[in-house]
Amino acid sequence: MRVLVIYCHPLAESFAAAAHARVLQSLADGGHEVMDVDLYAEGFNPVMSRQERLDYENAARNIRSVRNYDEQLAAAEALVLVYPAWWHGMPAMLKGYFDRVWLPGVAFDVTPDGRVQTDRLQRIRRIIVVTTYGGSWWLERIMLGDPARKIVSRAVRALCGRHCRVDWYAHYSMDRATPGQLNRFLDRVQVGMHRL
Repeated sequence: MRVLVIYCHPLAESFAAAAHARVLQSLADGGHEVMDVDLYAEGFNPVMSRQERLDYENAARNIRSVRNYDEQLAAAEALVLVYPAWWHGMPAMLKGYFDRVWLPGVAFDVTPDGRVQTDRLQRIRRIIVVTTYGGSWWLERIMLGDPARKIVSRAVRALCGRHCRVDWYAHYSMDRATPGQLNRFLDRVQVGMHRL
């Protein structure tokens, strides 16, 4: 399977980096074709320029500066997102990736009468999220409603294959995690990647 991995964390010594490494190793062990995008290492610019916004619905012009990312997305059969939840959601750089890469003409189409057509990414059959939260499960899921999960499970998934499955690997209460808990989480992620 062609798997697009999007990793977003600025620190090479972070736990997110360890999760990213485990994801890549597990996918390689499974024989998958991996397209690995490290947004910070690549210096991805998450800011949509004025001209990009003006060209947003013009598919012939809107992908100039992110063409290689769009080509990876178009080729993907699965998407793996590895990131920490900051302020209960995606880091700004990852949100900017969606803003600048998942464009009309790439991820969906907008018809002249304003309808959205979602048949461009039908080959994506799986989405896997590997993330950490500083807060507890209760705070993130119940009290705040886990906004990032809703965005991925509803909006992003709606652009993918009709029966696309979303798997969510989340480690809560990261600020109080023990080494044993972190290792068990990485093992859980590894098992999940092997099921892909």
